[in-house]
Amino acid sequence: MNINNSVTNNDESREPFFGYTLSIISGKWKLLIIYHLSQNGAVRYNELQRMLGKITYKTLSTTLKEMQNDGLIHREEYPQIPPKVEYSLTEKGQTLWPLIQEMCQWGEQYKED
Repeated sequence: MNINNSVTNNDESREPFFGYTLSIISGKWKLLIIYHLSQNGAVRYNELQRMLGKITYKTLSTTLKEMQNDGLIHREEYPQIPPKVEYSLTEKGQTLWPLIQEMCQWGEQYKED
């Protein structure tokens, strides 16, 4: 058995999982949304939009819907006037926090001053 083939086959078997992970966190805003929800808990739409800065209403709305469909965030709608909606991370979404922490540590280590 060739060691190089074993490594290649192992990498190839992981590729679909890597692709899945990328599809879940891809896009300019998803990691930032996870970051802010991890730091702040349940957040209302306008608060989240302020935290993110230059994100359009449509982009934030679309991204939140995608993340909700992927099971990363929970949308809680309260029956009151005016309507109140809060977004928070699901258990599945919370499992991405360690990945984000690792990315932050990597950035801290390699960012040039």
